[in-house]
Order: sequence, then structure tokens, then C-alpha cells
Amino acid sequence: QVQLVESGGGLVQAGGSLRLSCAASGLTFSTYAMGWFRQAPGKEREFVAAVSWSDTNTNYAQSVLGRFTISRDRTKNTVYLQMNSLKPEDTAVYYCAAAKYGSVRSIVGDEYDYWGQGTQVTVSS
Repeated sequence: QVQLVESGGGLVQAGGSLRLSCAASGLTFSTYAMGWFRQAPGKEREFVAAVSWSDTNTNYAQSVLGRFTISRDRTKNTVYLQMNSLKPEDTAVYYCAAAKYGSVRSIVGDEYDYWGQGTQVTVSS
């Protein structure tokens, strides 16, 4: 029933920007937290950012703090990840996720109930 669809990935030069979108459908609870994770080749999936649907609380991985911004549009039921000052090490598949009873402190993948299929972000040097 629940579907998360990411978009906005692509190829960008180092220092450039991309805006990822995650359109959610089938979510009926206001307690959902939305998060972004990423997985680079040969590495485990890692937490990037999270935002609460019930308030404006956000959380970021230290590696992206100050460069990435997570936000949401409740009208469109969409969460965004604005990525600025991109670095080659940001190259990864980015996944959108939803946690039924999570919070912005939910940084472990197992805490999330629904996942999108991912969108590729490649930063060239």
C-alpha cells in the first residue's frame, strides 16, 4: 500500500547541487518520520538525514551537516533533500525511507518500515 518514489538523481560536478524528491503515498499516520540514506559501492547503507512529520525537527549525519537540507511539503506528501557543495564522496544510491513510529533520532535502517527503490547520485571530480 505504501509507496515511496525518489527522483532528482543524476550526474553533477563537484561543488554543484542536486535536489532529491521522495513522493510518498499510502501513509496514514502523522507519526511517520522520513529519512534519507545512501549506499556507495562496497559500503554499507548509511544515514544521511531525517525529518519529523509532526514538527520541524531534523537530524543530519555529520558528513553532510551544513551542506544538505531535508524538508517536506505536507500538501504534496513529499520530502526533499537539497544537496549543495557536492563532493565526489557523496556519490551513492540515495534511498528515501519512512518510519511509522520513528523520530529524527532514528538513524538505523532497521527502524524504518518502508523504502524507495533509490536514485543514483554521481559527483564527478
